[in-house]
Amino acid sequence: MGLTFDGVGHVHANGHRALAGVQLRIAAGEQVALVGSSGAGKTTLLRVAGCALKPTEGAVSVLDTSPWLLSARALRRLRARIGLVHQAPPIPPRLRVITAVLAGRLASWSTARAVMSLLYPVDIPGARDTLSRLGLADRLFDRCDRLSGGQLQRVAVARVLYQQPALMLADEPVSSLDPATATAVIGELVARSRATGATLVASVHAVDLALAWFPRVIGMKGGAVVFDLPAGDVTPALLQDLYGPEPPRVPEPAANTPVSLPMCR
Repeated sequence: MGLTFDGVGHVHANGHRALAGVQLRIAAGEQVALVGSSGAGKTTLLRVAGCALKPTEGAVSVLDTSPWLLSARALRRLRARIGLVHQAPPIPPRLRVITAVLAGRLASWSTARAVMSLLYPVDIPGARDTLSRLGLADRLFDRCDRLSGGQLQRVAVARVLYQQPALMLADEPVSSLDPATATAVIGELVARSRATGATLVASVHAVDLALAWFPRVIGMKGGAVVFDLPAGDVTPALLQDLYGPEPPRVPEPAANTPVSLPMCR
């Protein structure tokens, strides 16, 4: 169960065209990176894919479902199967880290279990295991306002990993991280996608990470798809057309070796 965009366009209320005639087929279980300059339409595409934004043109299918033909209740159930990592995570600052992570499954739990988890964490081992993969196990009971921006971004990734969604959408999920930590976090997202069969679509600012970890890379410019290729076929010329005269460098082929994260104290 993947994603289909059929001539999808979107014009914001202020008249700005964010997407123009996007044609995409992303199969279930694929790992796809979106690259392009700021304002290229990557975030808008992810919002449409996450059923947070209705396109003004064309048709979209999410997990083999047409979201905007569903009832409000069915649309909520569909959204519960989608995990979203925001560039600026909307996590309440007074929330504890463990509560923020466990919130990933609130939509799939019964009302009683969800309320209980807000009062007392119902799955401490599960949250700790997920955070340990991102180097944050020792921050389990800290309040989120005691974390750095990069740590908070990793908490948002942990919430999606704990959620175990069928579709993972990540909007610049490592923008606040140092290169080594960013590599490890991207590697964890890709590994989870491969292990569970979840589809992963991520907007990645660092082109070297996109080319090293994602089998398929989609370049966007002016709200349109300008190339959709296997990572090995993305050339410096394509990147120059996408970014201008000084495009990000094309890295040497990577071995996709996992990078361990230190405990962040």
